[in-house]
Amino acid sequence: MIPHHGHALIREMRIAGPDAGPYDLSAEPDGTLWVTMVHAGRIARLTPGGHLDSYQLTPASCGPSIITEGPDGAMWFTRNRDHRIGRIARDGATTSFLVPTPDGGPFGITTGPDDALWFTEMNSDRIGRITTDGTIAEYPLPVTGALPAAITVGADQSVWFTLNQANAIGRITPAGKITLHLLPTPGAAPVGICRNTDGAIWFVEIAAGQIGRIRTDGRIEEFPLPDREARPHAIIADPLTGGCWFTTWAAGRIGHITPDGKIDEYELPTSSSEPHGLTVTGDGTVFVALETGGLACLERTAVVSEN
Repeated sequence: MIPHHGHALIREMRIAGPDAGPYDLSAEPDGTLWVTMVHAGRIARLTPGGHLDSYQLTPASCGPSIITEGPDGAMWFTRNRDHRIGRIARDGATTSFLVPTPDGGPFGITTGPDDALWFTEMNSDRIGRITTDGTIAEYPLPVTGALPAAITVGADQSVWFTLNQANAIGRITPAGKITLHLLPTPGAAPVGICRNTDGAIWFVEIAAGQIGRIRTDGRIEEFPLPDREARPHAIIADPLTGGCWFTTWAAGRIGHITPDGKIDEYELPTSSSEPHGLTVTGDGTVFVALETGGLACLERTAVVSEN
C-alpha cells in the first residue's frame, strides 16, 4: 500500500481575528458548530445558515481547548490555562468547575459510557471524571511525566487516551482500573484519538508521522504518512466510509485513512493556516479549526482521489 494525494474543493472562512486561535470544534446533529478560541478565551457558535454568536469567558486567558457534547445536552470543554472544566448551555450561559489537583492542565474531554465526562490532566498525570452536577474524581496514572492528551470512549465501554510523553495508549474502566499499551515506534508522541466504526481506537503519532490503530485486545498497527514531518494532530471517525479524517498541522493538509490503511491528503488553500481540531457533520461535510483565525470546509461531493 502506497499512500497518495488527492484534490478537493476546500473553502476557508474567517470567523475570528488571527489572535483568536480557533482550536477545536464539535457539531450538533443539525450541523451547528461550537468552536473553542484558545487565545481569545471565547466559545463561538456557528449555525448552518451562517449566524455566528461568540461568548466571552472570564478570564480571557483561560485557554478553552477541547469541546464535546455532554450527556445533558450542553457543550463541555476544558480550560487548560486556568485548570477548569467549562460548560456552555445552548443559550450561551456558562459555568465552570475547578479541577481539584492544582495546575492540573485539563486538555482532552469526552462523554463516557456512564453519563459523565472524562478528561485528561496534562500537567498532573491524571485522568479526571466529572458528573453533570460538577462532582469531580481523579485517577492517577502509573507513570509520571506522561502528558495525557486526547481521550475517547471505546466500544468496550472503557475510556481510551493518548500518553504523549510516555509513548503509549491508555485505557481506564469506569471503575478506575488503568492499563497502558506501549507503541511499537519509539518517540512517536501520540496526540489525537477517536473511536471508529470498526470498533477499534485510532490515533495520530505527531512525532513519527503515522496513524495508529489499537484493537480493544491491545493489538497495534501503524500506517506511515507520505510526509513523515507533517505532524498529524487531531483525528475523527468518518461514519460514511468507515475510515477516519485527520489534520496535519505542519503540512497544512486534511487527511483521510481507510480501514485498510489507504491514505489520501488534501491541501488547504492556505498552507500556513495551522489546522488543529476537526469534526464531521451528518451529511459528511468535514470542518476544521484553523488556528490562524478561521474554519476550513471540505464537502464530500468535492473530493476527487487520484493514485
